[in-house]
Amino acid sequence: MTINLVQRPANTAAHLTLAPGETCTAEGGAMIAMSEDMGIQTRVSKGKGLKAALKGMSRSLAGEGFFLNHFTAGSRGGEIYLATDLPGDMQVVELEPGMKLTAQSGAFVAHSDEITMDIQWGGFKNLFSGENFVWLNLSGSGVVLLSAFGAIYPVDVSGEYIVDTGNIVAFESGLEFSVSKAGKSWVSSFLGGEGLVCRFTGHGRVWCQTHSDRALGAKLTPHLTAKKQ
Repeated sequence: MTINLVQRPANTAAHLTLAPGETCTAEGGAMIAMSEDMGIQTRVSKGKGLKAALKGMSRSLAGEGFFLNHFTAGSRGGEIYLATDLPGDMQVVELEPGMKLTAQSGAFVAHSDEITMDIQWGGFKNLFSGENFVWLNLSGSGVVLLSAFGAIYPVDVSGEYIVDTGNIVAFESGLEFSVSKAGKSWVSSFLGGEGLVCRFTGHGRVWCQTHSDRALGAKLTPHLTAKKQ
C-alpha cells in the first residue's frame, strides 16, 4: 500500500493505492471516493464476538466511531481517498517490528492490514487532564495514517518535553508521560490559559498539532443558540 498526501497542509486528503487483494482498515466515514472494484466490509475490529464488541464500545468512549471499514482491492488493484471532519494535515508513520505507537482519540485515520490496533485505559490522570481516558495502541509492521487539527509536526524527545494536553497527536512507546499543571501554581496555570500539560520523559518521538478541537469548541459555544421550535 502506498499513501500520497494531497492538498497539504490545511485541507489534507490521503490517496491510498492498494495492490490486488491488499486490505487496509480505515475510520468509519473517512472515505471520500474509491475505485469501482474495491470491496468494503464494516465491522468493529478484525476479531469476532464479545471481544470485538467490547473494543467497539471502548472506541466510542474514546471519541472514535464504533465501526471500522476494511477495504480490499480487486484483481486489478484499487485506490481510495480518505479525509477527516476537521481541516488540517496528515502524517504517515511507518512501524517496524517491535515498534508501538500510541495515538490520541480522533487522530487515527487508517492503517495497513499488518497493523494491530488495541485500546488502552489511560488511568485517572487522563480524566483530570480533560482528555478522553483511553488511547489507541498500534503495533506491527506497516503504515499508520494519522490526522491533526491544523499543522502536524514531530518532536524528538531525549529527556523531558512538555505538550499541552489538547495538542497531542501520538507518541512512541519509548516515552512515558504524566499530567501536571503548566505553571508553578494552579492559579497561574489556569489564569494563564494553559491549564494542564503532559510531561513526556524518555527517548522517542511525539507528534503535535497546532490547534485543539476542544479549544475551538469552547470558543464557539457562547455564540451558539438553540434552534427555535
